[in-house]
Amino acid sequence: MKSIIRYFKGVGREAKRVKWPESNKFLSAIIVVILIAAFAGIFLSLEDYASSVIIEQLRQAFESI
Repeated sequence: MKSIIRYFKGVGREAKRVKWPESNKFLSAIIVVILIAAFAGIFLSLEDYASSVIIEQLRQAFESI
């Protein structure tokens, strides 16, 4: 148990040493990350939908064989 407490105290000490970015740079970086994540989510959703349509069409085409 003491080692866990010592670990988190060390984490706290290291966090105080970190030079955090200015708030305006930090906010712009967060916005970029959110936009990239949204774009990736939309792209993957569209790709998934297109794949399911293609697979269903192939299934129907080969059903008669």
